[in-house]
Amino acid sequence: MPHANINGAELFYNQDGQGEPIIFHHGYTGAHDAWWDLITPRLRDRYRCIVMDCRGAGDSGHPESGYSIAQYARDVASMADFLGLDTFTYCGHSMGGVIGMELGINHAARLNKLILVAPAPADGVQQPPELFERSRRQCRERARDVMIRERTIMAAREPNAERIALSVDRALSVSDGHFEQSWQELVDSRRGDRLSEIKTPTLMIAGASDGLLPSNLKDFQRLPNATLHVFSRVGHGVPSDVPDEFAEVVADFMENGVVTAATLQERLRAAAAGAR
Repeated sequence: MPHANINGAELFYNQDGQGEPIIFHHGYTGAHDAWWDLITPRLRDRYRCIVMDCRGAGDSGHPESGYSIAQYARDVASMADFLGLDTFTYCGHSMGGVIGMELGINHAARLNKLILVAPAPADGVQQPPELFERSRRQCRERARDVMIRERTIMAAREPNAERIALSVDRALSVSDGHFEQSWQELVDSRRGDRLSEIKTPTLMIAGASDGLLPSNLKDFQRLPNATLHVFSRVGHGVPSDVPDEFAEVVADFMENGVVTAATLQERLRAAAAGAR
């Protein structure tokens, strides 16, 4: 498996395809699996698809420090340096979406486009502490069967037993530093007031059955140069739930960028001016 030493951490990455580069990043206790298994095969004929695991997760190393959103964003930019990319499109799911917000705010010059997939709230996760404590206890007790059963029940579409088991195994494999500190970073996130600074063309993708939908819509409305796609009967794991449809939405955005009522009105004004 390919790894790169990025900012003192051994980070897993892989790539396939040719064309405009897209870096795909996973969520809190996730890994590159859904991107690599489901999305890359559907886009590699058109784009250079790059997946990576952040420090402490997936197939990356488990350093003692660096478990912050700001560091994860620096790691993405440094991975792009390692791969020889001056600019790239970034696509991040859940926690990866918050990393995308950080990139858009503090590393905007590196981005061609930005895709936020069911991102964690820019104003911080408001989940009751007892729910996180329950998740912590399940991980410490290695309650694999319970976690698989609960994720199966919560599937918005036909559950895939193999993918659910893999997602649980990935969650159980993250480092303690990643599990604790990344979660606190998501709770403490206060990027909402800075979303207006993100001028990069942005696509927000959400699931109508995801509990994060209200915060996704709120954050979308703060982005000055963004478009929105909401999938019906889809939960938090959007790429896994509807991989064909997801890949086509990404490809459409890559080709056409942000198309809104405002951009259509601007097109009309430009045409009128040209006709004079």
